[in-house]
Amino acid sequence: MACGGFTCSKNALCSLNVVYMLVGLLLIGVAAWAKGFGIVFSIHIIGGVIAVGVFLLLIAIVGLIGALNHHQVMLFFYMVILLLVFLFQFGVSCSCLAMNRSQQVALLNATWKMLHNETKVELEMNLNCCGLLNITADSQHYLSDVSSCQAQCRKNVCQTCGEKMLLHSAEALKILGGVGLFFSFTEILGVWLAARYRNQKDPRANPSAFL
Repeated sequence: MACGGFTCSKNALCSLNVVYMLVGLLLIGVAAWAKGFGIVFSIHIIGGVIAVGVFLLLIAIVGLIGALNHHQVMLFFYMVILLLVFLFQFGVSCSCLAMNRSQQVALLNATWKMLHNETKVELEMNLNCCGLLNITADSQHYLSDVSSCQAQCRKNVCQTCGEKMLLHSAEALKILGGVGLFFSFTEILGVWLAARYRNQKDPRANPSAFL
């Protein structure tokens, strides 16, 4: 059968959702591995990664069941959810690619203030740094971070965590934005495949049945 036929669309949609399931399981597994080996101690970070993995896994299961059964309602909701995810991820990916240094500093400051103390301590120990940036609008907040720092570099002179992050932030944002942009186009491919598959007639069904 030609690649534009019912079977090809079904197989392509099933394959795409199997990939989404593997990615979701990979995220859950990596989060559990990081927690088990003590790489990341913050329950908020672990919970966030696991939540993303479970969400992607559930979407893939809905799409896979809908594709296997040619279920119109499940395919419709799969299309809507995947389209919303695409719009959000596309916007975030473009923002990552377009972010300049001053915006990176502002984002780091805002994110650092929202972190819990245990997460800051963990980050400082992993990166061997103290505080975020010593030139900020809230210098008292910086001094408080340095006083509670437990990094090994405190014995000598510590570089700030913000300076270390900014050294590689541009490259990291490009990688993150590029991967997110690539993955977002696989999502719009999934929406297109689901829409096309919904409107195709099952050759094994009753020819007189209404689609």
